[in-house]
Amino acid sequence: MQTQMKEGRRTYKGRHLVFSALGGALAMLLALALALWLILGPYALSILGAWGAVRLRFVGEYDPAAATDAALSGLVSGLGDRWSYYLNAEGYAAQKERRNNTYVGIGVTVEYSDPRGLLITQVSRGGPAEAAGLEPGEVITAADGVSLAGEARYTGTEHIRGEEGTEVVLTLLGLDGKERETAVRRGAVENQSLRYELLSDGTGYIDVDDFYSHSAGQFMDAVDDLLEQGAERLVFDMRDNGGGYVDELTQMLDRLLPEGPIFRSEDKGGREEVSQSDAICVELPMATLVNGNTYSAAEFFGAQLQESVGALIVGEPTSGKGYSQQAVPLPGGGALNLSTGRYTTGAGVSLVGTGVTLDAEVALGEEVVELLRAGVLPHEEDAQLQRAIEMLKEVER
Repeated sequence: MQTQMKEGRRTYKGRHLVFSALGGALAMLLALALALWLILGPYALSILGAWGAVRLRFVGEYDPAAATDAALSGLVSGLGDRWSYYLNAEGYAAQKERRNNTYVGIGVTVEYSDPRGLLITQVSRGGPAEAAGLEPGEVITAADGVSLAGEARYTGTEHIRGEEGTEVVLTLLGLDGKERETAVRRGAVENQSLRYELLSDGTGYIDVDDFYSHSAGQFMDAVDDLLEQGAERLVFDMRDNGGGYVDELTQMLDRLLPEGPIFRSEDKGGREEVSQSDAICVELPMATLVNGNTYSAAEFFGAQLQESVGALIVGEPTSGKGYSQQAVPLPGGGALNLSTGRYTTGAGVSLVGTGVTLDAEVALGEEVVELLRAGVLPHEEDAQLQRAIEMLKEVER
């Protein structure tokens, strides 16, 4: 009898422990649901519920990755913010590579104006081509024995590209007319974010492609070199520049501008950050060239120069952007590029809906724009550049 009673008590105790455990798990689930509700809100739970219904009840065939991409694209689209967007895993990987401003190659910039092959216009500092002794002005006439003359030059870079660590044997035609061969080992090369030159009238011209990684360092080197060459004025070409990173932007502005605020941003919580320029600056007349594709940091660059030192802005109306985006990586490999901050100039002026204030509006014809984007528009035929130089010279008088 006593044994039976003890066994019964043990059974009751075991059930009590099971129910206690279940009760604890249920309480945890309820707490988790409540936390999700408070943090994410009821709409996020609706999204989770919809995905659960698809997983458990949908009878058709479907691609989970494609469905997820479509759902996330729809979510961002529903925000009504033209500056936020979703990238799938492939798109996000490509974006990171592009914004890193590095690639595998030999480190030369070429153009196709010479029918004998690829004309080298620039050699990247510290790159494989520089190490192999390649120089601007030389023409690459062949790669691994394959001629790059005539029409073949338009696909010549395909023969020069390759995996990191491999070699390509180039045939080069020098400025002296002599031909030579040299082997170049492919490697990681810092992409050139800009091109610059001192024009014959003393104008320092800097054409900036983007504000991504390494661009600020290249920009400051270009400014310093132009100053050493005796530049009398500076023109910054921001046409068709899609912007980039705030840090790169503020470093460039800091190099040019005197002491004072040069960038203000405010996050969702209302916290403000202000970037300041130091007293070291460039004391030359300056102008910025812009068009309808001058976007984000590129647009802001001209506006802040104008605000701080009265630099001119010449060209066409800009996009009028005022939100900064941050990539939020997702478990599937994609990312949400969300507007997470509002920004204004140092004096607190927003460009949203207005863009920059033009000092001279100058439009270019379609054929001229095509030449500009191809990088073959002669400076003397660039009406926007010539107008900016003319106005700067008037200021100097």
